[in-house]
Amino acid sequence: MSAQDQHIGKSLSEILSVRKEKLQKIRDLGFEPYAYEFPKTHSCSEIIDNFTELEETVTVKAAGRIMAIRKMGRASFCHIQDERKKLQIYFQENKIGKQLYKLFGLLDIGDIIGAVGKVFKTRTGEITIFAEELHLLTKNVRPIPIVKEKDGTVFDAFSDKEQRYRQRYLDLIVNPDIKNIFKLRSQIIQWSRDFLNEREFLEVETPSLQPIYGGASAKPFKTYYNALNCDFYLRIADELYLKRLIIGGFEKVYEIAKNFRNEGIDRNHNPEFTALEFYQTYVDYYYLMDMVEEYFKFIARQIGKSSFEYGDYSIDFSQPFRHRKMFDLLKEYVGIDVASLSQKELEKLFVTKGLEVNPKFGYGKLIELLFDNFVEDKLIQPTFVIDYPKSISPLAKTSRDGNPEIVERFELYIAGQEFVNAFSELNDPFDQRDRLERQNQLHDLGDEEAQTMDEDFVTAMEYGMPPTGGVGIGIDRVVMLFTNQRTIKDVILFPQLRS
Repeated sequence: MSAQDQHIGKSLSEILSVRKEKLQKIRDLGFEPYAYEFPKTHSCSEIIDNFTELEETVTVKAAGRIMAIRKMGRASFCHIQDERKKLQIYFQENKIGKQLYKLFGLLDIGDIIGAVGKVFKTRTGEITIFAEELHLLTKNVRPIPIVKEKDGTVFDAFSDKEQRYRQRYLDLIVNPDIKNIFKLRSQIIQWSRDFLNEREFLEVETPSLQPIYGGASAKPFKTYYNALNCDFYLRIADELYLKRLIIGGFEKVYEIAKNFRNEGIDRNHNPEFTALEFYQTYVDYYYLMDMVEEYFKFIARQIGKSSFEYGDYSIDFSQPFRHRKMFDLLKEYVGIDVASLSQKELEKLFVTKGLEVNPKFGYGKLIELLFDNFVEDKLIQPTFVIDYPKSISPLAKTSRDGNPEIVERFELYIAGQEFVNAFSELNDPFDQRDRLERQNQLHDLGDEEAQTMDEDFVTAMEYGMPPTGGVGIGIDRVVMLFTNQRTIKDVILFPQLRS
């Protein structure tokens, strides 16, 4: 009888009671159900991949979680699963002895065991350990979801998205292929470091708790610092601290950091997210566009492909990235040259397009919302969108083309969403003070995402900041792209959910 059959018709409390009784029986047999250690010699994948060298000559020690059991009188099978693969174990009463075979009879799916023995192939050709020893390492008392698999097809999958997010540990046990997403995430972060370290950037750490939040347009999380007797904020960006380091004399710095923005949760946004920011002196946003393009192509090369499926799209990294001006794209997709419109005319356009006009919105915010609604989802292949309104880019230098209301800023769009935000960084302290004061005024008028005045940062700029280019990249979205995951929750091990 399988463990699945044993559970039919039983409540969870009944199953827990049976498991606890088994725990006591195991102890009565003289076995400790929660081991201290088990010195493995091989993983399951190493045994399978090196079967020819190991077959019936080498004694191996493998361990993992029982995912299937077949108990058949005096001989039984089980499958264990470690981090990478599953492996079959064969137990024979005559081989391991009556006491250990009694122990095996008290095991369940979900228990973690170690097996010692030689490797052979069954009559069906399955690589198997013929156990000489059985070691119970951890007794499971709460049943895990049981997934049936036959001929490569999975039945009764643990597929409820919300339950998988809430109990990620079960998701990883029952859907082991999910581990590959997070292994690639770890590699992408390491490759990001490699990319910058090879270019002599210095990795640094800046404060997560900040007395003044800044560096982005976002509503912060607020906390209280008991030792200092004042309010603090979780950082929304590390930009202003990294620029302080540039002012201090470092020429290339970067940080891979958790940022926190007190905003909504949707497919592309999580209030706690991972960002890569890097800053280099004596370069501008033209230089950075080339560098960002090379970064994405570098990650693609490490994975070993130049084309990636993302939802319904095939993203081609072998071609040069497009460069388009923001207002040119608006003219193309809105059908009007919005650059020539006044704010009142923009508001009338909003009404005709069926968009809500908030009286708190300034000119730049209206342009941004038009772009979000009519352009963003059209940008499928990698596209640098350049030259943004100054009023929504208070940390970027004014454009060199003579238009005082445009700044040297770009965002990279792929598959209809933003991945990168970058500037030729503003290094004029007087202009910077004026722009942050205007942001303060917007904040006072009710714009909770407007940036705040940071006197210490402006003071630092007055000591002299060299010409600098800065880039922010959303790591979670990069992982989504390269693993073909359509929601950010699928690339975060423990996403936040409503209670």
